[in-house]
Amino acid sequence: MHDQTKTLKQYAKEAKKRLKQGFWQAYHKNLDNELARAKEEGISETMVKEYYTERVTDNIRNTKEDGEGFYEKVKKLLDEEGEVGNAIGRLTDHAVFDTLSYDEKQRYTLKLSERYLKAVERYRKEKAIEGG
Repeated sequence: MHDQTKTLKQYAKEAKKRLKQGFWQAYHKNLDNELARAKEEGISETMVKEYYTERVTDNIRNTKEDGEGFYEKVKKLLDEEGEVGNAIGRLTDHAVFDTLSYDEKQRYTLKLSERYLKAVERYRKEKAIEGG
């Protein structure tokens, strides 16, 4: 549990590192470019701002869970087949799932469902911003 909990000092170090590496300058430059593109293409600038705010918040909080890998799986599924009824079953890691108790399987499925819904929401926002 201690490994997962960050101290205030660790958060401060990460913030200082972001400042030194020009994280915020790059963020604002990318945001400005995307806002200009959105304006040209008639896409809601507010939606673009919300999307980039969410992305940077996730980046800072490190809420990527298993990185972009899970999102990429969901994105591939949605691109190739659209929303399917058995998406959770397809995304389940059966090597892990088969070793779990009944209660653990329930928690695993619930967590996977939550992650899937967040990924679908992100996918929809990205598609709206891309104009696709």
